[in-house]
Amino acid sequence: MDEHVTAWLKQIAQDELNPNDVERSLRYARDLEQGLAKIRTFAQGVSIFGSARLAPNSKYCKLATELGMKLAQNGHPVITGGGPGIMEAANKGAYVAGGRSIGLNIELAHEQHINPYVTDSMEFRYFFARKVMLTFASKVYVFFPGGFGTMDEFSEILILMQEGKMPKMPMFLVGKSFWKGLDKWYAEKMERQMHTIAKGDRKIYKITDNLDEIIEAANRIGHPTIHDNLYNNFSVNKSAI
Repeated sequence: MDEHVTAWLKQIAQDELNPNDVERSLRYARDLEQGLAKIRTFAQGVSIFGSARLAPNSKYCKLATELGMKLAQNGHPVITGGGPGIMEAANKGAYVAGGRSIGLNIELAHEQHINPYVTDSMEFRYFFARKVMLTFASKVYVFFPGGFGTMDEFSEILILMQEGKMPKMPMFLVGKSFWKGLDKWYAEKMERQMHTIAKGDRKIYKITDNLDEIIEAANRIGHPTIHDNLYNNFSVNKSAI
């Protein structure tokens, strides 16, 4: 048995955790372990986030399909949360172009099913484990308009980059008309009035309507192999995700 696992089990015994907490921690670990096993079967790609509620014929779903197709044509795996809306649109583009189309789905009370355009899929029990995998699996992050879930994912990755818990990788917000209000609030309220963020923090992301900028960023990073995940050395040195 791995020494780290042995030490962890010993610590659990020493802490005298409630049996329910032990069971809960094992479920957390299992979700993470299965996720890592899955994403280690493909090279780092581009994670695409956005609303599950947008219709297939909406402007942003059409853009997501176009982006998924362009990424696949350039050899980049496309990774989404596996659901409908923006996720399905991006997966569809990659699938139609013959690329790797990954869906990391989540168990929900309203039974969100994996969309039909994925070549690889996995279902998670916990949101946090799924977010770890959507982050760890990627070299570029793209956020289309979305709701609370999209904002949660955006904020999570933004703070990890801001605090040096992960490498600063390209992060794009697609849709100037949707995102410019939030960026303005960050600039006026958080940066200039309250000083709760630094001047350079807003440079972590870029707001764009140009999909080719995203393709160029992914191409500049290149195509790491399955064994060359960009987090391998970083996580050892800085205790990142």
